[in-house]
Amino acid sequence: MINIGEYNTLTILREKEPGLFLSDEEGDEVLLPNRYVPKEFKIWDKLEVFVYLDNDERLVAVTDRPYITKGDFALLRCNDVTSHGAFLDWGMVKELFCPFKEQAFKMKKGGWYLVHCYLDEETNRLVASSKTNHFLDNKELTVSQFEEVDLIVSHPSEIGMNVIVNKKHLGLIFNDDIFKDLSVGDRLKGIVKKIRPDNKLDIALGQIGYRNIEPNAEAILNELEDNSGFLNLTDKSSPEDIKEALQMSKKSFKKAVGTLYKQRIITIEDDGIRLVE
Repeated sequence: MINIGEYNTLTILREKEPGLFLSDEEGDEVLLPNRYVPKEFKIWDKLEVFVYLDNDERLVAVTDRPYITKGDFALLRCNDVTSHGAFLDWGMVKELFCPFKEQAFKMKKGGWYLVHCYLDEETNRLVASSKTNHFLDNKELTVSQFEEVDLIVSHPSEIGMNVIVNKKHLGLIFNDDIFKDLSVGDRLKGIVKKIRPDNKLDIALGQIGYRNIEPNAEAILNELEDNSGFLNLTDKSSPEDIKEALQMSKKSFKKAVGTLYKQRIITIEDDGIRLVE
């Protein structure tokens, strides 16, 4: 089956005037237009292509790689707004359409919006929606406490930053756990800090408790190596100075320094920490 909005690995069947005809294992065919045909190829070669409907509503295969695929989330720029809706730049010749009913806020030309891409079953077209929460569900969680997860920064709130967890669930990073600048659309790793009784997810950047020691220790080592083996930071340094230099809390800094000191990797001096030669 050829899947619209996804990458498909297809077989080259034949070459015709408009391009190459590709086929899946079930015998379904799709055209790869001449502009995408590789310089060298053989009949029966396999090609990885992206499949969607072109400007003429024809099913086509392309070798372009869009910024977003079906079922994914991405931050996209609005190229234009018409009486029908907004048209977004997703790196393809045909722009990605976002109807007004799928806009959380009215889109404007030149604006950037976090959207979800899905297949409209009635039209067979790929469509964008900025109502991203409609595509997330916390009723049946697929994550557990302390598990490392993939995050996409969604939108800010008064108490923190909402994030999309593993492209399936909604989570929240509380302000107290944010130690670096976050922007909508950022992709990063995190940890499930807590699962609340109502299945709400508290997310932390990095890891928690003893699990947090090694990554932070490595971060400090990297900074030491980049600064000739010395950092002007101690346990008396302000949380603000530590956050600015290392993007971590003072508590995490002290734990990591303790680990490095016990392993005799650093020495602790009155005005900072030094890498042991």
